[in-house]
Amino acid sequence: MERILVVGVTGAGKSTLARALSGRLGLPYHEMDALYFNGPDWAVNDNVTEDVSRIANGPGWVIDSLGYPEVRDLLWDRADTVMWLDYPRRVIMPRVLRRSVRRTVTREVLFGGNRETWTGWLSREHPAWWAWSQHGTRRREVALRIRDPRFAPLATLRFGHPEDTAAWLASV
Repeated sequence: MERILVVGVTGAGKSTLARALSGRLGLPYHEMDALYFNGPDWAVNDNVTEDVSRIANGPGWVIDSLGYPEVRDLLWDRADTVMWLDYPRRVIMPRVLRRSVRRTVTREVLFGGNRETWTGWLSREHPAWWAWSQHGTRRREVALRIRDPRFAPLATLRFGHPEDTAAWLASV
């Protein structure tokens, strides 16, 4: 495991696991949202493909994302391991709701200097809405990629519950 993608729906704990793996394995961690959003009003990084390509061509890394469409195949082509946090909605939703409430209340600065806001909760792009609406779609997409012959060489670890993930991580 030297080039690791941690995938799952919003709120699954991808960043938390990716950071932990990075520390345990001595690999650099890259937060995909921080690479993708680089300015106010959720401005998208015009150089995201180049930035991700430079990272993906490196000898080792951990990235917490399936990958945005512009870089998805690039990441999957370069990865050697996919860790899939395939948790049910009943696990995901309380997590994403707690996180979003905390971020909104504390005005936590996120990618590109952005923040979650109370009015942002009304948007279909809000993490809580996104996690709910994209749960099935994301699961199907990851499952299709894992079965895709192009990605057959990837080692895949699929976890159905956070306890399974924690037990595996404890063994690393």
